[in-house]
Amino acid sequence: MNICFIGSGYVGLVSGVLFSDFGNLVYCVDKDKKKIANLENGKIPIYEPGLEELVIKNFKAKKIKFTTDLIKSIRQSQIIFIAVGTPSSKDGSSADLSGVFNVARIISKNINSYKIIVTKSTVPLGTGDKIESILKLNNSSKKFDVVSNPEFLREGDAIRDFRFPDRVVIGTNNPDKVIPIMKSLYAPIINKGAKFLVVERRAAELIKYASNAFLATKITFINEIANLCEKTSINIDDIALGIGSDARIGSRFLRAGPAYGGSCFPKDTKALVKTARNLNIDLSLVSNVIKSNDKRSSLILSKILKILKNKKNQKIGFLGVTFKANTDDMRDSSSLKIIPGLIKNGYNVSYYDPTGKKDIFNQYNSSLEYIDNLSDLVTKSDLVVIHTEWDEFKSINFIELKKNKKLIIFDLRNLYDPKSFLNKKIKYFSIGRPFNV
Repeated sequence: MNICFIGSGYVGLVSGVLFSDFGNLVYCVDKDKKKIANLENGKIPIYEPGLEELVIKNFKAKKIKFTTDLIKSIRQSQIIFIAVGTPSSKDGSSADLSGVFNVARIISKNINSYKIIVTKSTVPLGTGDKIESILKLNNSSKKFDVVSNPEFLREGDAIRDFRFPDRVVIGTNNPDKVIPIMKSLYAPIINKGAKFLVVERRAAELIKYASNAFLATKITFINEIANLCEKTSINIDDIALGIGSDARIGSRFLRAGPAYGGSCFPKDTKALVKTARNLNIDLSLVSNVIKSNDKRSSLILSKILKILKNKKNQKIGFLGVTFKANTDDMRDSSSLKIIPGLIKNGYNVSYYDPTGKKDIFNQYNSSLEYIDNLSDLVTKSDLVVIHTEWDEFKSINFIELKKNKKLIIFDLRNLYDPKSFLNKKIKYFSIGRPFNV
């Protein structure tokens, strides 16, 4: 089957290369000529474990083609996935769909045979209807179908999530014609036991937003319970185990830590609330989740300042600055609020991240240092903040690295057992556990 992915960002590239790995011919289109040239040379624009190898393998096998020729790719493909970015709009409360609609206009003018146009980008309720209206300007409705097929890929685990998803959601208003084709496309995944859910198109659009809002709610809920645990000398790990063992609740996303971040939860929760507000619906629960998460980084900053006791000469080192492990994504990472807050309070900060130096921090060069070695960062720091849960941060020999100096650790991911630091001249603080400064 010939497939076109418009947009070679995170969703488009991961999905496109895996569909090619299933034996399809995939056209991966992007207007960025440099990005396309790099992809042809096996250089990928994102950090995702295992992705580079798959790109090289399938490009050499000529099963995936990277191109800037959008019109040719549309005409040669039966299924066209729209996977362009849908960032937050200027008001910060809704999704910017200009890229999606621009692509729809180009598709509309170049439909030369029956096409299935699929929104893979995260789009608000009713976007498929608008795309359909654009396509009808130049085409009979018999020449195309618009489908919603939301992605549920976790950064850092995207390849496994694509191959072994919890479910594949297909939203269509013409199931008799669309579903046999989409089932054939997803057959390698369905045959491994994935649920194949067929719903109306608008329902599929809402499933994506509702899923992300619910997961964001779980994270915010456990973080608020962690605040209570710290005040009552209760261990949040016990609480998470107790409620997570309830089959109705489940343990996933019940890990206390920093504010949620990344490309999905902050943007999608705000867009969902904005969509509801436009329909005079009050999503008070999701609105309060957003407010609570926005306050989370300030709360953690205040805890760090309390630990430091206003001693400006102390050196602070951050282990990890991305919003989660196994990705280089800095979007809405809590480090973007905490580190500038420390600098504003007069502290010098350094950081180490497995994915390298971050350009977004260049404005703080005089007060923020990138250290390219984990051991050096710990050795040079008086306070180590474990910000991201990378595997290499889970078994650090702090006793050896601290040498003869005192060391303070603030573990935002609860990677260590507090008891392991007793009588080791190391002060250890964590999230949702007794917090005594």
